[in-house]
Amino acid sequence: MRKNSIKNTRINGEVQKALSEIVRELKDPRIHPMTSIVLAQVTPDLKYCKVYVSVLADEERANETIRGLKSAEGFIRTQLAKKINLRNTPDVTFVLDQSIEYGVRMSRLIDDVTKDLPEETEEDEIEE
Repeated sequence: MRKNSIKNTRINGEVQKALSEIVRELKDPRIHPMTSIVLAQVTPDLKYCKVYVSVLADEERANETIRGLKSAEGFIRTQLAKKINLRNTPDVTFVLDQSIEYGVRMSRLIDDVTKDLPEETEEDEIEE
């Protein structure tokens, strides 16, 4: 099975959906309520799964959430096996995804730089 095959893409989507439900049901106080699964990448041999997690909180709470998820990996894998019938249930590895945070920060920086620039109107552009 190729890495980007239709079957692998479908499995990635199903695993992501199931993991989102499982994480929402966890009762660990370390896991922040605003935690979402951004992406799940299952290897073609279905042995490993890398899960990108986004946490809408400060960095300390995000790291605490990742620690909570890592300590619950066994339970999460068991629940994943119950929800999805795969030949092999993949070993789940959680990675903190900061791309949303990075995008918001960059947008703020761009806004800060452009607020000092004089605004050009459409009339000025037409005259040139």
